[in-house]
Amino acid sequence: QVQLVESGGGLVQAGGSLRLSCAASGGTFSSYAMGWFRQAPGKEREFVATIRRTGYTYYTDSVQGRFTISRDNAKNTVYLQMNSLKPEDTAVYYCAADRFERSTYKLAYQYDSWGQGTQVTVSS
Repeated sequence: QVQLVESGGGLVQAGGSLRLSCAASGGTFSSYAMGWFRQAPGKEREFVATIRRTGYTYYTDSVQGRFTISRDNAKNTVYLQMNSLKPEDTAVYYCAADRFERSTYKLAYQYDSWGQGTQVTVSS
């Protein structure tokens, strides 16, 4: 089972940018579908974006056009470039891996491995 470690979170002003990274080890990275989720205080974990084995990407509506998910299979890393950040993007961001590339990619319980999370705080 793959192990995941996120990095790149921090404090940024509204309108700013951050790039999150998620480094994978212990598995065949290219065979996994990868996802980013986030969880704000008092809220459920929610889907943000996914990138499939083929490179196809899907986003939740609230980040479409502002966030970009990408992967570098040679580096076993998935990225989340976040632009035009808003205070409502404030959350702990988690990286997740799905061995079976399930079609229900918005559901957190479908993912097999999770990172520890990285805090993103957007000030107004």
